[in-house]
Amino acid sequence: MSKKTGIVGTGNMGGGMAKRLLDLGWPVYVHDADTAKQSELQTAGAHGCAHAAAVAQAAEVVIVCVIDASQVQQVFDGPHGLLAGLQAGQTVVMCPTIAPADTEHFAQQLQAIGVHMIDAPMSGGPIRAANGNMSLMLAAPPEVLAAQDDLLQSLSSQCVLISHRVGDGARVKLVNNLLAGINLVGACEAMVLAEKMGLSKETALSLIERSSGQSWIASDRLRRVFANDNTIGSHMRLLAKDTRLAMASAHQVGYAGWLGEAAAKAFAMACEQGMTDRDDSHMLAFIRRAADPA
Repeated sequence: MSKKTGIVGTGNMGGGMAKRLLDLGWPVYVHDADTAKQSELQTAGAHGCAHAAAVAQAAEVVIVCVIDASQVQQVFDGPHGLLAGLQAGQTVVMCPTIAPADTEHFAQQLQAIGVHMIDAPMSGGPIRAANGNMSLMLAAPPEVLAAQDDLLQSLSSQCVLISHRVGDGARVKLVNNLLAGINLVGACEAMVLAEKMGLSKETALSLIERSSGQSWIASDRLRRVFANDNTIGSHMRLLAKDTRLAMASAHQVGYAGWLGEAAAKAFAMACEQGMTDRDDSHMLAFIRRAADPA
């Protein structure tokens, strides 16, 4: 049964989720600091709201889909913030990739006013979000999950219960994104090597996709590069953030790997060299440049 659902943050993933729910006939209330993104969804049938508090007042459940912990706190705070509009008994679905400690902090803020939280990081990109086959990594008490099962199943055919402990969704998302970052850097290094050996990069990738070196992120990003597709699906700064957070979590539990540190360094360096707001597929160009600095 559809219910009034709010989404605060309607960028690539939040916008995809909004389109998915609208396609299924759900009443959707949206707010985004980027008025153009909000207007696009209003044209598609969503109800626009002036601020996060208005979303909370109009909707039964609110999805927060901004970039980082700082933005979540901005959404929460102030007279027009989410905390000012929520009522006891409502539920917030928290989707950003943030540190587990931040996830737990936001859950405590909501619990203080009687609001439930589902720790629900997502993965798969905007197309899969709009199609309803992105991954959702869920962590919340069983009764809270059960109450929102219709919404979660409508959003994603790939819902995975991580645990009933809020914060574990954030933890597993960092594990996933660290591997995604490692895979992307590794795939780009392999493509540069293929080029330097005189191979066709398209042929090399086609072989890899049928062999043991295959990874989803490599196929998705490199195929777009080879097709000269300049669409921004995921900014470089996001994997820079996520790999940095993953390594911080690793250090907190006394673990130090090799490849994660290298991948985090690669994304940080790419951002330092002006690629912050480019699609992360530009990692290939960064590695090419690093291989031939002259």
